[in-house]
Amino acid sequence: MALYRIHPLVLGSKIFDKGTMTYQYGYGEEIHVPVFGWLIEGGEKVVLVDTGYLGPVITEAREKALGAKIYRFEEALSRFGLSPADIDLVLHTHLHNDHCENDFKCENAVFYAHRLEFEALYGGHPLDFRYAPDFVEELDQEGRFVKLEEDREILPGLRMIHTPGHTAGGMTVLVETERGVAAITGVCTLFENYWPPRKIRALGWEVIPPGVHTDAYVAYEQTLRIKKMADLILPLHEPELARIETVPDQWDQVKLPEGAREE
Repeated sequence: MALYRIHPLVLGSKIFDKGTMTYQYGYGEEIHVPVFGWLIEGGEKVVLVDTGYLGPVITEAREKALGAKIYRFEEALSRFGLSPADIDLVLHTHLHNDHCENDFKCENAVFYAHRLEFEALYGGHPLDFRYAPDFVEELDQEGRFVKLEEDREILPGLRMIHTPGHTAGGMTVLVETERGVAAITGVCTLFENYWPPRKIRALGWEVIPPGVHTDAYVAYEQTLRIKKMADLILPLHEPELARIETVPDQWDQVKLPEGAREE
């Protein structure tokens, strides 16, 4: 079985209330978080998980707040000797706009997403305003999407697992590495969601569900499930992961919450 390396590509950033990430916790605290694409190296195919923002805001102030450089899509790929045309597979954790805006540039790719994401994309609830059909509709009409209805092994050592709650069709990507299974989470979270502070654990919470969700109870259970199924957790908006080049090579350099390395 292949063992992979994962490169977090910083393809934008967001500035918002922390409660968007952490349900019933952190409201009123402004945070700066990265928007990622995840380049997976080590197999026969060039694989990317999510494609980030089309036109990221790149300023010195944003990069300083994030503690990392922000790249445009082509620039990020070029650092690894690649162009969008080189991408073979794009695996989507979900189809909120900040995870798919560069899809159309991957002219030779096959795309994977859960079928339920398309129901929200084309006619979901008004609360689903984070979906923007323009970024994927043409690709969908061309038949470029594989619409999953169940868990799927995409390549040896690379699986997509249905983890709803943040969105109905959220998919966590499990990647075999030399340090064990890494989970690129199918819910928009931070490290703190998986290793809450003591005052939150005192409530009996093992994890904090994402602040944006379709069902808080389901989101809690799936966040906990992700934590238990992986050796390395890669939350979709964790700033610490913007400051390293490769997982698992630099995992020991990542600052995890208190007690995380002991679990």
